[in-house]
Amino acid sequence: MIKTGDQLPDVTLYEYNNDAGICAIGPNAFSVRERCKQKKVVIFGLPGAFTPTCSERHVPGYVAQAQALFAAGVDEIFCVSVNDAFVMNAWGNSLQVGDAVKMIGDGNGDFSDALGLIQDLSARGLGRRSLRYAMVVDDLIVQHVAVEAPGKFEVSDAASVLAALR
Repeated sequence: MIKTGDQLPDVTLYEYNNDAGICAIGPNAFSVRERCKQKKVVIFGLPGAFTPTCSERHVPGYVAQAQALFAAGVDEIFCVSVNDAFVMNAWGNSLQVGDAVKMIGDGNGDFSDALGLIQDLSARGLGRRSLRYAMVVDDLIVQHVAVEAPGKFEVSDAASVLAALR
């Protein structure tokens, strides 16, 4: 499992944006390491798009705290889930995240797996999913990581990450 002081793994993730009504070509692949190089990035992961806690509390909390996180030196905020980039984009649009949070698809779970933060929810019909977590990465090095216990939402919220940055 990823821990403070570890380097971010080099995995390809996917993002889809349909800016200003222009028909976008995508999903757009990017290297996590290239995107996070020389930046401070908050990455939070969650079990799935359109799920209750994720939609009602986790993502909205980061949208609400985005300006405070940016003021604390964060360059980008990533929401990562084991969903495809199209689903993540539709979910972000439904939650009106705007430019505050980048909705990132980890469709095959490769990033979550590389972090050691994958769980098998097949018994509940959900397949392999990400654990709920949040981390602060500064120039590819994990400065803070908080992983939730199963069924909990106590340490990966935006307010907790903001407190860790101070």
